[in-house]
Amino acid sequence: MPGPDVVPAPGLLRRLVGLRKRMSWKQALTALKYPNYRLWFWSQIVSLFGMWMESTALGFLVFELTKSPAYLGLVGFATGVPTWMFMLYAGVIADRMPRRTLLIITQTVMMALAFAVAALTFLHWIQPWHILVMAALLGTANAFEAPARMSFVLEMVGAKDMTNAIALNSAMFNTAMAVGPMAGGLTYAFFGPAWCFAINGVSFVPVIVALKRMKLDPFAPKTERTSALADLKEGLKYVAAHPLIRTIVGLIGAVSLFGISFVTLLPAWAVNVLHGDARTNGYLQSARGLGALIAALLIASLGRFHFRGKLLTVGTFALPAAVALFALARWTPLSLLFIFASGLAVILIFNLSNALVQTHAPNDLRGRIMSVYTLVFFGLVPLGMLAVGVAAERIGQKATVLIGAGAMVGVAVALAAFMPHLRRQP
Repeated sequence: MPGPDVVPAPGLLRRLVGLRKRMSWKQALTALKYPNYRLWFWSQIVSLFGMWMESTALGFLVFELTKSPAYLGLVGFATGVPTWMFMLYAGVIADRMPRRTLLIITQTVMMALAFAVAALTFLHWIQPWHILVMAALLGTANAFEAPARMSFVLEMVGAKDMTNAIALNSAMFNTAMAVGPMAGGLTYAFFGPAWCFAINGVSFVPVIVALKRMKLDPFAPKTERTSALADLKEGLKYVAAHPLIRTIVGLIGAVSLFGISFVTLLPAWAVNVLHGDARTNGYLQSARGLGALIAALLIASLGRFHFRGKLLTVGTFALPAAVALFALARWTPLSLLFIFASGLAVILIFNLSNALVQTHAPNDLRGRIMSVYTLVFFGLVPLGMLAVGVAAERIGQKATVLIGAGAMVGVAVALAAFMPHLRRQP
């Protein structure tokens, strides 16, 4: 008689076959039937391509100027300080004014910053402290942009297609992350970093034009006059009182601290561990982006599916496994494979977490709830990056990355054991 471990195999096989049948490219593109979302989608691809070119070039430029992994972490930390200062207030603003207007303002500021750092680099005036100042200003713009951008999705598509739109947002983000870093690395190697920053500045123009062309429902401001502090407290109380949103926000915090902060070491990893150069750094960043893109397309192709919690749980275990294997690899092709897998797992976690939070968030609180979500994400990532940079100089890069992977294993086990309501989410 076969042992009990044999019995589940046919059931598992049927589930995998059923999952494959549910996948459809037609379903993957559902959100593109909305004209406003089409404008957003195509313009964002251009802008994100430029953003990843700049991000890749900036990290390698910092390492060339300082030769310090710790300084890479310091730049990430400088980006995060405005997040802690302004993100929650930005959520209040996103619920009080037209989100399109707020997005146009923040995109214009980011464009000006890109052109400023390009000019400094073209003129050979760029110094590490310039990059720190630019990172802090960019972090301020991001603090006001992120809650508005996340809560703006529902204004462009119907509620039933929100998960698909979030997945497509991630797909375009990670398409750019798959191609942009490689293009940034090659542009850096052959033409210099200034051109990466200049291209990023130009790439904001399509987004600003697309936002102005959208035909949206009129903005309905709150009729009740309340203070910004009262509005802020209302959003915080809702998050604290909602078990599912509270759990997901905690998960995002753990991933931000331990699961993805190792990426700040990639410029140093490319040189010190893999014995490469700016192109190697670009390949690593692009491989991570390609994995994330595959995950986003997988989620989008499932359409209006009802097992988001289970897929999210899979991601929480897959991420630390991929990161640990990346830390142990010393051959570039293997490193690319494992960082590809880490990118895939990260998007399973972030996309499905975002969709679940927005599903349970009332529209009049959406900006504030998403500001808490983004505060935890954007606010803790720089702390993780700073810690990773310092730890890498003291105990080595490999040990630092393995410690982060171990922490994420603990988080995954705790969620599976003590918070089963998460994996039961449809």
